[in-house]
Amino acid sequence: MKTLQSKRALVTGAASGIGLAIVREFHGLGMQVVASDVSAEKLQAAFEALPGVRCVAANLANKDEVVVLGREAGPIDVLVNNAGLQHVSPVESFSQEKWDLLLQVMLTAPFQLIQAVLPGMYERQWGRIINVSSVHGLIASPFKSAYVSAKHGVMGLTKTVALEAGARCPNLTVNAICPSYVRTPLVEQQMAAQAKAHGIAEGEVLEKVMLTQNAIKRLIEPYEVAQLAAFLCSDGAWSITGTEQKMDAGWLSH
Repeated sequence: MKTLQSKRALVTGAASGIGLAIVREFHGLGMQVVASDVSAEKLQAAFEALPGVRCVAANLANKDEVVVLGREAGPIDVLVNNAGLQHVSPVESFSQEKWDLLLQVMLTAPFQLIQAVLPGMYERQWGRIINVSSVHGLIASPFKSAYVSAKHGVMGLTKTVALEAGARCPNLTVNAICPSYVRTPLVEQQMAAQAKAHGIAEGEVLEKVMLTQNAIKRLIEPYEVAQLAAFLCSDGAWSITGTEQKMDAGWLSH
């Protein structure tokens, strides 16, 4: 991991959950980290104890702000597209506004940021792009049409960029991490909506909805995702590109 000490990373959705854990992991490895989230206040609160982390607030729902983020972040060696949100609703009542929001934040914004950082990675002949996807980038679940569509799109984007990048730079890898449910605010906020959609009590959501397909019945911790992200940045992971790194506790083994 010594080579990472000179690298500069950009992590989106960095103020909480997986993004926060990845910033902490990267910072611990000596990397320079640009942490981005929609709230400047939450970023400041999250990283005031981590000197050297640069906070840049940006609303990824706004295409122009994504362009500004890509420019203001400066030269980036490691890009982690992590920002995400959820909306649970049957297709027939799923609002167009929510659909557009989820697709912009979780598919179009990653595309924009990849466009922004790739030229510099090609110039320096080294780079790592990590898209935090989901098991829902590989399979579907009811009531999550926009989320599932966005995450499936991210998988196609990951593989396409990996093929293009690998042909131009042998030290540039592009991968997606696909966890099942992780103990994050995004998951915790889904409890009430999932209970309503499935007609069950909120306290039953974890057992009857979220973990029902898992072979190992527990939530993934954010730091565990961060450890995989760090490994994918290492020199030893040079041959891993264009892949879906499943962290599904056996979900997809059925």
